[in-house]
Amino acid sequence: IMEDMTKNIMKKTEDLKKEIKLLKEENTKTKRNLMWKVRKLEKDKVLVENEKMRLDREVKSLRGEIERFRSPPLVVATVTEVLEDGKLVVKSSTGPHFVIGFSRLFDTESIEPGSRVALNQQTFSIVNVLPSEKDPLITGMEVEEKPEVSYEEIGGLEEQVVEIKETVELPLKKPELFANIGIEPPKGVLLYGPPGTGKTLLAKAVANETNATFIKIVASEFVKKYIGEGARLVRGVFELAKEKAPSIIFIDEIDAIAAKRLKSSTSGDREVQRTLMQLLAEMDGFESRGDVGIVAATNRPDILDPALLRPGRFDRFIEVPIPNEDGRMEILKIHTSAMSLDEEVDIRLVASLTEGGSGADLKAICTEAGMFAIREERSTVTMNDFMDATDKIVGLEREEEVKREAGVMYG
Repeated sequence: IMEDMTKNIMKKTEDLKKEIKLLKEENTKTKRNLMWKVRKLEKDKVLVENEKMRLDREVKSLRGEIERFRSPPLVVATVTEVLEDGKLVVKSSTGPHFVIGFSRLFDTESIEPGSRVALNQQTFSIVNVLPSEKDPLITGMEVEEKPEVSYEEIGGLEEQVVEIKETVELPLKKPELFANIGIEPPKGVLLYGPPGTGKTLLAKAVANETNATFIKIVASEFVKKYIGEGARLVRGVFELAKEKAPSIIFIDEIDAIAAKRLKSSTSGDREVQRTLMQLLAEMDGFESRGDVGIVAATNRPDILDPALLRPGRFDRFIEVPIPNEDGRMEILKIHTSAMSLDEEVDIRLVASLTEGGSGADLKAICTEAGMFAIREERSTVTMNDFMDATDKIVGLEREEEVKREAGVMYG
């Protein structure tokens, strides 16, 4: 009996040991699972905290945006006078004038009569200094990149190049020469002559040779539908030129707005005359234009208003005539310098055959001669090509001249 009891006890003991071992193993696994879950929860906690911080920043930003939208709009005003003791006289966009205090937070040099500022609606204190108002059409007139035209590319106009250098370049590059002599440099230059003689080319060369801001305008751009728009554009162009000084204003085809004023005129003519009067006032106003030069070009100097041509507005008149034979020879050399010419090509003969032709005509002849060679798939341009091109271009011009003389209207 004792042995049986002993065996039973030992068996139970073994069973208990096995159960304890299984419980320990299960406990270890459970502990590991709990440790893994705790680490995962800690990672999730970090991610949630980071997301909470991001959302807090976004909520703060959105609240600031809402407050900005809730803030009252600002009043645009123009400074009319700068007083002593940090006071300003401003005219608001609503009409009345106000005397307001000037904060030291703003640069005093940035505020002067004519500056645009933003005012608080309640206190009328200056909140911000606004940039000057500019019409996009005016800012688009500024030539950002200099034209790739030099004086060496202009043939037959040696005297005109010297005159325009003296009139436009010297006052900008060497103003001390005029100060030593005791005279004011000429402010306005008028280039006149037949079409295609190189007036616009001279203006491009001036823009290339000087470091001044070049503002190019076609006079017809000043002609607008509504009353006062043309005068406003003229005023804006001169303001832009003063800001960008030293600068050059080039007005092409100035006869579009500067024709002689007549007694009998339509409402459209009167608006053009208002634009002309604004141009005259800007060219010879009470305020000095500073380092602002004006170069204008026209094919019809005979129809320009006498008030525009008096000294003080246009001080120099430079005629750009039809080139003579030597001038045509120089122009042809310039346009044929990059062409593959046959040995038999005689440029002097082409120059003698194109009497009365302008620089634009000679360029067209060179282009047309090259097209004849391309048409026959040749690598060089022959004398026959130049002869055919001359007959074609000169023949067309003579035909047009005959039609003009006969009064025939054609497209």
